[in-house]
Amino acid sequence: MMFRTDYHIHTTFSDGRAKPEEYVEAAIRLGLNEIGFSEHLTLSAEPQRWSMNPARLSEYISYISSLKKRYPGIAIRTGIELDFFPGKNKELSEICNAYPFDYIIGSVHYMGEQTVDLGPEFYIGKDINVIFENYFNLICEAISSGLFDIIGHVDLVRIHRFSPSNDISNLYEMVADSLARHNVTFELNTNGRNKPLGDFYPDRKYLHIFANHGAHVCVNSDAHYPVRVGQFFDEAYELLRINGFSEMSAFINHSCYQIPF
Repeated sequence: MMFRTDYHIHTTFSDGRAKPEEYVEAAIRLGLNEIGFSEHLTLSAEPQRWSMNPARLSEYISYISSLKKRYPGIAIRTGIELDFFPGKNKELSEICNAYPFDYIIGSVHYMGEQTVDLGPEFYIGKDINVIFENYFNLICEAISSGLFDIIGHVDLVRIHRFSPSNDISNLYEMVADSLARHNVTFELNTNGRNKPLGDFYPDRKYLHIFANHGAHVCVNSDAHYPVRVGQFFDEAYELLRINGFSEMSAFINHSCYQIPF
């Protein structure tokens, strides 16, 4: 059986809908080899309902550690999904270094004071070409920051199906090159299938660009419900194969290694 991991999981510590052990049990039923938790952590000016309170980080770390003892039959990794904000590298770095994470997912949800994913209102009346260009520039800034092991949903800006009129293949080339140069993994995030987009992140028609640049990849569900752990993984791995990928990233203690699939 192929070695499979799912490192992007949200529980009731942030905006998930079940306790961590329910996701572990779902992963065991599916035969996954590793599961990793990555609660949202958002260092915005105002607390966000989808984000874990930073005061709970020690509790979170201890809880996941206890699960490792309760479920010895599956490897359980401790991660975090940390929102990237330009100019906050020092604050973000302090979080990254203060706790024993196995990996950190860096995500760009915010452009300025607004998020790109909560509703289509963000896009209405704006130049979509400019939005995409600015978003991809932020992704590259996150990649080059040295803060993150994985970059989450690299083109989340597609979520509400707004499409630029320009050819944007150069933006994917830019991101893929940055990932390879900085040795940061991107995820094939299957949760886009549950969103208005109705497809994976990143856009499947550009996956060959990531392979051509030698960027590393892992497949993640971004599950907020136990039933979505490992969701659409067969399709995701086949999609990677036909686009030239033959191995995936796995993580422990910020060490990334490659496993053939």
